[in-house]
Amino acid sequence: MRGVFRSARRPVPAHPGSTRLWQARRAAGEGRRSNTLLARDGRLHALNDLHLTLKHVHWNVVGPHFIAVHEMVDPQVDRVREMADDVAELIAALGGVAQGTPGVLVAERTWEDYSIGRADAIAHLGALDLVYAGVIEDLRAAVKVAGDIDTATEDLLIGQLRDLEKFQWFVRAHLESADGALATAGARTEEEAADSAVS
Repeated sequence: MRGVFRSARRPVPAHPGSTRLWQARRAAGEGRRSNTLLARDGRLHALNDLHLTLKHVHWNVVGPHFIAVHEMVDPQVDRVREMADDVAELIAALGGVAQGTPGVLVAERTWEDYSIGRADAIAHLGALDLVYAGVIEDLRAAVKVAGDIDTATEDLLIGQLRDLEKFQWFVRAHLESADGALATAGARTEEEAADSAVS
């Protein structure tokens, strides 16, 4: 029987993204613990909320810095959507349910809606700096927990943390003076940060 490979063909080792590897991780209990971490800490909700907030900023900036901020935010939206997709796919691959509906997000989140409407671009950046600070702080905590549970989940979260910190740096570059003083330092709410950024 030419062209038919039977027992002589050796099995191909599992690629890191292969089904067999995910099944092995699930069998070892890593998947359940990673899913618990990702669901409990609201990683998917935080990322879905963040990309919607970024798009809201993109649509509602005005003033002399409009085009700079309008165009700066769109690539951030795209990357944060990819992050949400990566987290959702990991949850699903490990046997969980990726809850991505608006109703579930609103019911389960622990933060309020972004509070700035149509406003000066710099005011939005002041508020957005606080949004990024909160998301990054929560993500740092999740990275620490993931390190004890599952290195693959930890790696995914570290990559996301690196990108979110870069995006916050882009935002802060508009809010800092040449000597490094942050215009929004000490602000505790998005409204305070927005007001401080334009004063």
